[in-house]
Amino acid sequence: MHPYYNQPELRAEHRRRGIATQAWSPLGGVMVYRPAEVGAPQNALADPVVTGIADRHGKTPAQVILRWHIDSGRSAIPKSVRPERIAENLDVFGFSLSPDEIAAIDALDRGVRGGPNQDELDFRTFNRPIPEA
Repeated sequence: MHPYYNQPELRAEHRRRGIATQAWSPLGGVMVYRPAEVGAPQNALADPVVTGIADRHGKTPAQVILRWHIDSGRSAIPKSVRPERIAENLDVFGFSLSPDEIAAIDALDRGVRGGPNQDELDFRTFNRPIPEA
């Protein structure tokens, strides 16, 4: 779940059932580090909507996307091994997004999975290293 694949129907069902939604690849995952392989047309971290909101808040695009998840009631656990990115990912509690900003990011949804379907993954078919950029 990320700005380009935010699954509103699934989230609505989760709300109805009292399930907390946790974002898998909250920043875009495979769309960010292997865009050519999945045919991703764009990286949400570089989307003008996201970068514009980031500029207004003095935050990074990643921080804005993580805040979007939080302000929308989701749990988001980003992955990083780089200390500076881990610190950046934690620095999302000193600001919040307006309802209009949340709606603008929600509107980025394309309704098309940008990476592999988790129901079809196993280590025989998807055993590849994820490079650190």
